[in-house]
Amino acid sequence: MATTSEDHANRIAREGWTIVEDAIAPELVDRLVAAIDQLHAELAVSPAANIFEGLHTLRVYNLLARGKVFEEVPVHERVLPIVESVLDRGCLVSSLSSITILAGETAQPIHADDQLIPLPKPHVPLVCNSMWALTDFTEENGATLLVPGTHTSDRSPNFGEAYETIPAVMKKGSVLVWNGSLWHGGGANRTTERRVGLAMNYCVGWMRQQENQQLGIPLEIAKGFGPKLRKLVGYGLYMRLLGHVDKCSPVDLLDGTGPRRVVGEV
Repeated sequence: MATTSEDHANRIAREGWTIVEDAIAPELVDRLVAAIDQLHAELAVSPAANIFEGLHTLRVYNLLARGKVFEEVPVHERVLPIVESVLDRGCLVSSLSSITILAGETAQPIHADDQLIPLPKPHVPLVCNSMWALTDFTEENGATLLVPGTHTSDRSPNFGEAYETIPAVMKKGSVLVWNGSLWHGGGANRTTERRVGLAMNYCVGWMRQQENQQLGIPLEIAKGFGPKLRKLVGYGLYMRLLGHVDKCSPVDLLDGTGPRRVVGEV
């Protein structure tokens, strides 16, 4: 069983995925579920009209703009070090959303999270994603379905095709982490209960994020982020160069403290 960040990263390298058991404190799980329920009510969230997002699934996107409690997710000490081992310490938040699979939902089409990236496969890890279990994930209620080892495949899955999968069964408070090339999909919910999860997704620091964090998160909210979260959403530099503004870090514009030149002359 993987116990350290290095163990988990090694398992992801071998199999494409790992589960961090009992990663999230129960009180944080409770606060996250309460915040998601409040957003469902305030935003009048309803299922989408396509099978990929789910006809019986509630999703809320751009969560870092929607509640203080969500700021604890990207920087979590049990998860972020694993992601940084798979990608690197300059990785970025790609997206943060909630996924609540309701009774009667069918299985999501198997896919890879990096399949829109126009690069030959296999390639170095570009995306590392995680699913936080805010309720128990079981084979019956929609636990994420995985096709182990497919992160090394030379292609992405064919949309709508059936594949042999295993369910990522885990207890509430655990976190599934996987290489974005791994073939996977949400499972069918054959119970009368909902399955609540958080999709906390990351990408390498030189790649475009799935959600535009700088425009999606109001500046007044981003100003309240801690230093690590600021960098994770893009208010920083990659390799002390990519993302600069007139040779200065964008965090200076965020704070309005005046530019500090950090990029050297070429």
